[in-house]
Amino acid sequence: MKPTLFVLAAGMGSRYGGLKQLDTLGPSGETIMDYSVFDAIRSGFGKVVFVIRKDFEDDFRRLVLGKYEGHVPTEVVFQSIDDLPSGFRCPEGRTKPWGTNHAVLMAKDVIKEPFCVINADDFYGRDCFAVMGNFLSSLPEGARNTYSMVGFRVANTLSENGKVSRGICEVNSKNHLTTVVERTEILRREGAVCYKDERDEWVTIPDNTPVSMNVWGFTPDYFTYSEEYFREWLNDNIDIPKSEYFIPLMVNRLINSGTATVEVLDTTSKWFGVTYAEDRQGVVDKIRNLVSEGVYPEKLF
Repeated sequence: MKPTLFVLAAGMGSRYGGLKQLDTLGPSGETIMDYSVFDAIRSGFGKVVFVIRKDFEDDFRRLVLGKYEGHVPTEVVFQSIDDLPSGFRCPEGRTKPWGTNHAVLMAKDVIKEPFCVINADDFYGRDCFAVMGNFLSSLPEGARNTYSMVGFRVANTLSENGKVSRGICEVNSKNHLTTVVERTEILRREGAVCYKDERDEWVTIPDNTPVSMNVWGFTPDYFTYSEEYFREWLNDNIDIPKSEYFIPLMVNRLINSGTATVEVLDTTSKWFGVTYAEDRQGVVDKIRNLVSEGVYPEKLF
């Protein structure tokens, strides 16, 4: 069974200033998502599922889904802050979504095969999807608890216009993930890649340090674990207005308990994206260069 690509597209780009998932950046009006879908198809993925918010469904279907018809099957699921397990109610006044792993749970009824989770607004590159597609396609039928994550080299993931947030990873001798810690201030200072730690001090790390860019490979059993832990997490966090149920929270729990392994897959791909509005023209230029080099056609779909 071919793996599925699951695209997290429900978030607003607050720092970017709009729905950057729908921004046209390619030479024929392509979005960043279009390049991810194109790369996924040629890497052996057989279906694409998008999680979005209900309030921009019409624009999404009109501007995005129509172009994939005849190329790959697609489905849409919806994330809402009111979509909680029985016995829980969203606190009055909360507006913040419940996080990336809550978004993943929205697909539990439509994904029954190995799947890859990505962000809608990150340009991951051809090699990223190739290594993940190969991993998921090689899993034996009925595989459980054998997950993966594409580990980008941190130097390939920086923005030219400000700090970025990345999950800095540690691995063991088998190249299995042992922990991932979200660092919210990473940039290059005086020639070296650094992040700011809990004591507000800068820590230097090697350029090839693996970081998570939210490219995860799971099998469907992951949904069961996520549902179970979400109820426990809500008991502790539901009244904290900015609390979020992130994918790394679930992953860390599973690897620390010995329930699952997460193989870190190295990639030569260079990330780029539109974290800041000032990033936009740089992304347009980089895509144009890739087209001129023959990596992508002038028109994808």
